[in-house]
Amino acid sequence: MKPEKLREMTDADLLQQEKELKAELFNLRFQTVTGQIANPNRIAECRKDIARIKTILRQREMAADAE
Repeated sequence: MKPEKLREMTDADLLQQEKELKAELFNLRFQTVTGQIANPNRIAECRKDIARIKTILRQREMAADAE
């Protein structure tokens, strides 16, 4: 997911998206263990998207503290 698209989302939407990505990551890891994964690159994509969301949330938190 593009950072520009994430920055347009509200904090509540970002937290919901993070929750969904963590659930997807769990399922992908489970599929890896059972040998049923179709796209192993999706694991890295999920991890990076979660990191992007956390970064944006932290930036907003720091900006609010600075005010």
